[in-house]
Amino acid sequence: MTTATAERKSLKVREKTAGKSIEQPDDSGKILRRLMFYMAGEDARPKFIGALILRVFALCGLTAIPFLTGQGINVISSPNGTSAELQRFIIPALIAGGFYLLLSFLADRVFADLATRALNKLQKHLFSHMQTLSISFFDRQPIGELMSRLTNDTEVVSLFYEQAVSQMIRELVQITLTLVVMLLIDLRLTVIALLVVPVMLYLMNAVTRIATPAFDMLQEELGSLSGFQEETISGSKVIISNRRHEWAEEENKEYAVTVFDTGSKAFFNSLVQYPLTQTLIYVQIVLVLLSGSVMVIEGNIELGTVIAFAGYAALLSKPLSNIANLISTALNGFSGGRRVFKIIDEEPTVNDAPDAVDYEFKGGHIQCTDVDFSYIPGRKILRHNTFEVQPGESIGICGPTGAGKSTLINILTRYYDIDSGTILIDGQDLSKLTQESLRKQIGVVLQEAFLFTDTVMNNLKYAREGATEEECIEAAKQANAHDFIMNLPRGYDTMLTERGANLSQGQRQMITIARAMVADPKLMILDEATSNVDTRTEKLIQDGLRKLMEGKTSFSIAHRLATIRDSAKIMVLNGGEIVEFASHDELMAKKGFYYALYMSQFKGKGPAGRAAADIDFVST
Repeated sequence: MTTATAERKSLKVREKTAGKSIEQPDDSGKILRRLMFYMAGEDARPKFIGALILRVFALCGLTAIPFLTGQGINVISSPNGTSAELQRFIIPALIAGGFYLLLSFLADRVFADLATRALNKLQKHLFSHMQTLSISFFDRQPIGELMSRLTNDTEVVSLFYEQAVSQMIRELVQITLTLVVMLLIDLRLTVIALLVVPVMLYLMNAVTRIATPAFDMLQEELGSLSGFQEETISGSKVIISNRRHEWAEEENKEYAVTVFDTGSKAFFNSLVQYPLTQTLIYVQIVLVLLSGSVMVIEGNIELGTVIAFAGYAALLSKPLSNIANLISTALNGFSGGRRVFKIIDEEPTVNDAPDAVDYEFKGGHIQCTDVDFSYIPGRKILRHNTFEVQPGESIGICGPTGAGKSTLINILTRYYDIDSGTILIDGQDLSKLTQESLRKQIGVVLQEAFLFTDTVMNNLKYAREGATEEECIEAAKQANAHDFIMNLPRGYDTMLTERGANLSQGQRQMITIARAMVADPKLMILDEATSNVDTRTEKLIQDGLRKLMEGKTSFSIAHRLATIRDSAKIMVLNGGEIVEFASHDELMAKKGFYYALYMSQFKGKGPAGRAAADIDFVST
């Protein structure tokens, strides 16, 4: 294992075990109940009960066969037995066998349908719940880990639904019916047949206790592998440009080996009990036959009854063996379910207040008073920030890297709730407004233009439900995107690849500006929207942005100060605090922090130069 891989794994282990006891409580029963709710709860309950009834009646037919067979053998072994008397048991046995096959087929069909529907409901619930979670959740979760929850974990839950549930129900019902019949026929042979059962149960319990943590670790390692593979694929350009193919292969191999080793241990621990239980089954049958033979010789029991009991011993032991064999599937399903429910149990950190009202736009007047914010309690990112923005004003935001610029935008859009202070939009407390109504009125254009794998037209329509093609085309014209779109192979019907990779950075950005125009928001936020394009494309984008922001209250984050010098006011942040807030001309005349930033870009004088000798650039 490479040093880098070992260090990362060591860090992950420390993060996962921080603040936790080494031994976690066994919550398998709770996980089982929650998984079964999707298969047997609410609207699925009548169907599940119906399948259960079919299963019980089918197994009644199966349980009758050894008894009827034993009675037939008694007829054969009797000196006075006749073929007519033998038929009284053979024909019902055949009917019972047919009855078992038919009802088992119907029960399996219903259980299969229930399993498919349960998985579908679980996946939809998981994905829908993820849409309700706050930005903070996605900030702390690697994409690969989340994809593992949606794919690897739901896949093992699928196997649990499809294989374990139906079969375990069948085995448990069969054990119950078999025990009842055995007790009714002969108590002595029943006790003999049950001698090996405690040993089998002990082995199953021991293996379960050992294998459960192994399967939990297996799912964790699969998540780590998926996370590394997703990150590597996303960073393929970096790997290619730095010739790190061998490193990527070696790292992937290390992760895969860890998954293999963990999986081998988990499945070995769960499967080792199968040969043990099979051996115990043979021991049980031998005990019944030996004891029964002695009782037949002594005249205490009929031969047919002993033969029937041998059949019942098999009907009793085989389900126990099958359950032992299904334990690996069940434990793996519990581990996957545990990770899925961990997300489903996540609560959004930003919630609408009980008395929240819809935002009523009244021009876009924004007031922030003594606002503090921290991502991690006790570590302030924004401190005592107070400012006011008049309706329709364009505000430029600048400052050194890590000064809190994007964080300020995050709280204005209420992606995060502030620690203290107040934010008023048109006189309405931000914390008392519904998030949906607020975000309908806020348009965001980010530095990284994100486009979906869909047509250009559908990417534009994504901004507003019910948007027409004519509105989208007009927005594209306003954003200077129409001409290049028409030159694409199929115009607005051209299919974009993932993230719009078949377009240039500037083209992607112009489409996102057009998309924002389709949404027609009342307030605009731009986060380095022109930082990755050439000068000509920047002019086209800036022209589109001016049209987009016209008459709207807007905030523009920029490192290139030329892009915000025409803003009505410029907000300068340093170390999480607003240190200056005025127009470009006023700030330049003041020769303070903004002046130092500006001169470092345009005059070649950085923070250590004469113009900024007393300025400290601080990150949060």
